[in-house]
Amino acid sequence: MDVLTRKKWDRAAANFDLMAGYGPEKRWAPYKRELFSNMGDGKILFLAVGTGLDVGFFPEGRTIVGIDISERMLEKARPRTDRYAGSLECQQMDVHEMSFADDEFDQVFTSCTFCSVPDPVRGLGALRRVLKPGGELHMFEHTGSRYFPFNLMMNFMTPLSRRVGPEMNRATVENVMAAGFTLDRVSHVYLDVVKTIHAHN
Repeated sequence: MDVLTRKKWDRAAANFDLMAGYGPEKRWAPYKRELFSNMGDGKILFLAVGTGLDVGFFPEGRTIVGIDISERMLEKARPRTDRYAGSLECQQMDVHEMSFADDEFDQVFTSCTFCSVPDPVRGLGALRRVLKPGGELHMFEHTGSRYFPFNLMMNFMTPLSRRVGPEMNRATVENVMAAGFTLDRVSHVYLDVVKTIHAHN
């Protein structure tokens, strides 16, 4: 397990809801509900549970395994995950070193996750391994921008932001394709920075 990344998110757990749980969650709530409405009846992997802020957007009655690298995040998530009206099992795990079998899941979902995975292409490749052939990847992510001045600002901010949380300038769509997924569609939620990404194995 990546100890430095685990410690970073353990530290962030105490104030995570204060930073992410009000304005951002209310703003993105309709888009997240729409993304998670794609959750089917098969076995679902949800990457980076965090403090469980996304759980309230999940449709009921699904079979979900959630993972997070931070034990403290999962501890804070427990009241939310325990209330989920379906099967939601959470485990501490590093996406780069998942213990799941090959082809174990029908779908994978992420939410503002691949701005923080240390080796994003390798992490996405690990998701491909545990996803069945033809299985679906659905992502809600913030990424870098191609447009000035946003690209300049994000490049400037990233060396600082990565110390305490996410990177601001990730090329996540390109990383998805580099990991071997077939891209189905990308929808822009806010400029070209916040987007949903849909792909399959």
